Amino acid sequence: MILLPAAGLACGGLPASLAAGETPNILFILVDDMGYGDLGCYGSEIETPNIDSLARGGLRFTQMYNTAKCMSSRACLLTGLYAQQCDMDVAPVVMKHAATLGEVLRTAGYRTLASGKHHGTENLINRGFDHYYGLRDGMSNFWNPGVQRDGEPVPVSKGTIRHWCDDTTTYAPYTPEDRGFYTTDAFTNRALQWLDEPVLNDKPFFLYLAYTAPHYPLHAWPEDIAKYHGRYDAGYEAIREARYSRMVQMGLVDPQKSPLLPWAGRDWKTLAGLELAKEKRRMEIYAAMLDRADQNIGRVLDKLRAQGKLENTLIMFASDNGASSESPSDAWTRSTRLEDFGTIASFETVGPDWATVQNTPLRYWKNYTHEGGIRTPFIVSWPGRISSPGGVYHEAGHFIDIMPTLVRLTGAVYPTELNGQIVIPMPGTSLLPALENKSLIREKPIFWQWDVGGGVRDGNWKAVFWDKQWELIDFSQDHNEFNDLGSQYPDHLSRMKRQYEDWYRESKRPPLRGSAEARSDQSAKP
Repeated sequence: MILLPAAGLACGGLPASLAAGETPNILFILVDDMGYGDLGCYGSEIETPNIDSLARGGLRFTQMYNTAKCMSSRACLLTGLYAQQCDMDVAPVVMKHAATLGEVLRTAGYRTLASGKHHGTENLINRGFDHYYGLRDGMSNFWNPGVQRDGEPVPVSKGTIRHWCDDTTTYAPYTPEDRGFYTTDAFTNRALQWLDEPVLNDKPFFLYLAYTAPHYPLHAWPEDIAKYHGRYDAGYEAIREARYSRMVQMGLVDPQKSPLLPWAGRDWKTLAGLELAKEKRRMEIYAAMLDRADQNIGRVLDKLRAQGKLENTLIMFASDNGASSESPSDAWTRSTRLEDFGTIASFETVGPDWATVQNTPLRYWKNYTHEGGIRTPFIVSWPGRISSPGGVYHEAGHFIDIMPTLVRLTGAVYPTELNGQIVIPMPGTSLLPALENKSLIREKPIFWQWDVGGGVRDGNWKAVFWDKQWELIDFSQDHNEFNDLGSQYPDHLSRMKRQYEDWYRESKRPPLRGSAEARSDQSAKP
């Protein structure tokens, strides 16, 4: 492994508020298919007090981006590369020409831990993590990822055998003996065990806690579902308007730049009987799933608080893409009994109407490179290190920025070669200036591509396409992509399309040996 030190990592090279103190622990919490407006601290009626507490003492980003898809977002987050660069942009494979956060942070003396969903073909124990426990694939039954147990219904899980890792062992299928198993709880339980290891008395830790909630299937504990009984009786539009109003009050949304788009979904008043009951229940279960994730995050915070480590732990929270409008289970959905909703024998999704509410006020959903697919709530909490606790930060960030942020912060070294492969230089920039409410230093546009969609963000301009139909958006005026200015500024759109095409072509080109240093500076920019 050839390592290149990150430049400017002495204390004098860090912002003043970050230079003092011991090496921080790092906790990155990732949830799955959560909408932009689904947290209490982002305007939701869903109860997320533990996540909200991170926002109260931390910083909320209003324009943080993922890749619109679970698999590519998680690869991007782990490697600091665009998914196109590490070969994770089409299907789950081995992450190529890349180093993971586990591999990099080990060079700074970190104990590296990963619990939850990976959505790749590798066991993360082989990619720099001292422990890995969780779902290697994209989704599973929350109650039982494996095969039917005696006395239980068949666990519905889209008919595919799921891979599950427990350190060096990979199970396919994984059928837990514990009849009280629930993935969100199980991921947390294992992480809490690791945090008690004696080795952490002498070493900082990096914990990647990657939940599958609230990704479908809609599965939740009955007591959590009961908590939300009746909360969604008012219907799509009423819940959406209430969320939007709170977002405006919180300063997360500028009503001039982000007006609430006209409702284009079903009319709630036309629903009746069993159909209406099922629609209410879907959102009640979804809320319960996110509530349960928040409860588990609270367990981790309590553990760190009891250990006296919370004050020196940098915590980041995000979702891997926007709310999901997918309905891959139509055949099951039509036959599922209402009393089975949320149980091991069900496979329900929220559908496009509730997904639109979850993504308030943004356009479209997961899989699209419009804002509803790629923009995530992003919270950074680090007691005493954020200049304006409880503040809001409006500059654009991206998952490619996490690696350079942590490299710069910890003094870790980022390799030029690893396991016989050239490692592509980091395309992102450090987010550390945001903690002092300063501007980021971004020298290149931000890019996206997934499925038949893609786009480029360059300052306040965004060019975005779906199925070859391009649009041009001016973010100084329009955050909801309501006004396509492509016909008004055709030359500008053409220039941004060329930027995108050049990026995509370069990203898909394998790196040449000996060219890594020439292509880019490996250091994390300030």
